[in-house]
Amino acid sequence: MGAVICDASFHARRKYQSTVLPRLLRLQRMWPDAVTVRGFRARIAAEDLAVAMNFNAPSRVATAHAITELLIARGVDTRDDLHTWLDHRDHRAALRMVKGVGPKSVDYIGNLVGRSQVAVDVHLRAFAVDAGVGLLGYEELRTAYEEAAAALGCEPGGLEHAVWRFKSRAGK
Repeated sequence: MGAVICDASFHARRKYQSTVLPRLLRLQRMWPDAVTVRGFRARIAAEDLAVAMNFNAPSRVATAHAITELLIARGVDTRDDLHTWLDHRDHRAALRMVKGVGPKSVDYIGNLVGRSQVAVDVHLRAFAVDAGVGLLGYEELRTAYEEAAAALGCEPGGLEHAVWRFKSRAGK
């Protein structure tokens, strides 16, 4: 869960494969007890998360701490707990109240815990612009991707990931 919280908190506008992923893998090796929210909370209470992640980003560290405290307060401790917790609209809204967490982050967290969702980011927006549907808001664009996935007979998260991979490689 520590890696899920850090992934959600630190990934935005960063090169995932070369910057974020190695730090998450290192964190998992260094803090194996952070597999639960309680274990992660104990670690960040005793150690500096910025040092552990090798990230000098105070706002992102603050977001990770705030997500952790929200989940603790709501009784969410495991990936399965979070997967189920995200079924409720009011829980998703509570997560959005955390500074640094927007609708994309909520959907992204869902994907991290095994839900198949569309988290609209710059790559998915660029793909939509290329397809002539770029003037949609977040919710409308997510719905368009979900409907496209249904029409194609695939999981929404699978379509999202395929588009993300295609667009992220196209920019290189």
